[in-house]
Amino acid sequence: MPIATPKQYRAMLDAAQAGDYAYPAINITSLATLNGALKAFAESKSDGLIQVSTGGGQFASGTALKDMALGAIVLAEAAHRLAERYDVLIALHTDHCQPDKVESFLKPLIQATAERRTAGQGNLFNSHMLDASNLPLAENMKLSLALLKECAKQEIILEVEAGVVGGEEDGIDHGDQPNEKLYTTPEDMLCVYETLKDSGRYMFAATFGNVHGAYKPGAVKLKPTILKEGQDAVISKYGQAAKFDLVFHGGSGTPLDEIRETLAYGVVKMNIDTDTQYAFTRPIAEHMFRNFDGVLKVDGEVGNKKLYDPRTYGRAAEESMAQRVTQACEDLRSAGTSVA
Repeated sequence: MPIATPKQYRAMLDAAQAGDYAYPAINITSLATLNGALKAFAESKSDGLIQVSTGGGQFASGTALKDMALGAIVLAEAAHRLAERYDVLIALHTDHCQPDKVESFLKPLIQATAERRTAGQGNLFNSHMLDASNLPLAENMKLSLALLKECAKQEIILEVEAGVVGGEEDGIDHGDQPNEKLYTTPEDMLCVYETLKDSGRYMFAATFGNVHGAYKPGAVKLKPTILKEGQDAVISKYGQAAKFDLVFHGGSGTPLDEIRETLAYGVVKMNIDTDTQYAFTRPIAEHMFRNFDGVLKVDGEVGNKKLYDPRTYGRAAEESMAQRVTQACEDLRSAGTSVA
């Protein structure tokens, strides 16, 4: 099917909220990672999100250009073409754009969607993320509100964040944040709602101890009840319609019971990047170790073209990544729920 329309994307989020499940949001950097995600969503009969970060866009544009917006556009255009051949709905999203990259990343992408709409085509991206969590909350919300209004004109959903996800993601290191910054308070959540209400649809990445990166089970101490407390505060003051569409960042190594607990509190999207990176790379490493003398021209030999052909290990990498995305669909209970 074509990439979801704005109406279909909203229906996806509404269905997840009503059904207490969430969509895996899979970061991609290439056609191979895009294909792995599409394959998994289709085989799981799950709708889903595919997303591009600033670093992913820069990588996709090539080492000569290093143009994050151009790379994101190239991947999005490819997704539009490939998604037509699958029978689930896919939404396109961008991940973690810091304030200093708004002019060079988000705004060119919003403009690209505006140009497509003028030409009678669908949105290039369905949603974007502004990560202004490094700013004081008042400054964060001022920028978020301005961007939300700009996105709403193009029927784009904006994801915002208050509180800080720890660890390192895409070259941004939050490892030195004070502990209290890792937990969004009910007061923070009320501020987000009161600032953004009636200005356009948005998603909210509230933090509850999340940490980006790879950790052994039990190393990350989440407090999912923080999400419930914040939702309760907003709903008690403004009614059920004020319930947030929440986003879960930094979930690698999280026990399944804690992941599923968040679904009951309004999480409709969970970012998955670290785990799919490893799943993609693991079979490549195994191929290289097992075929060392074939992938290298050692001691004057010519190697084995069939073994150093990137397609040989690329297929295994794509399949392994798809298996991890399939697991995510099961974990988040989105498997078999496609609204298509």
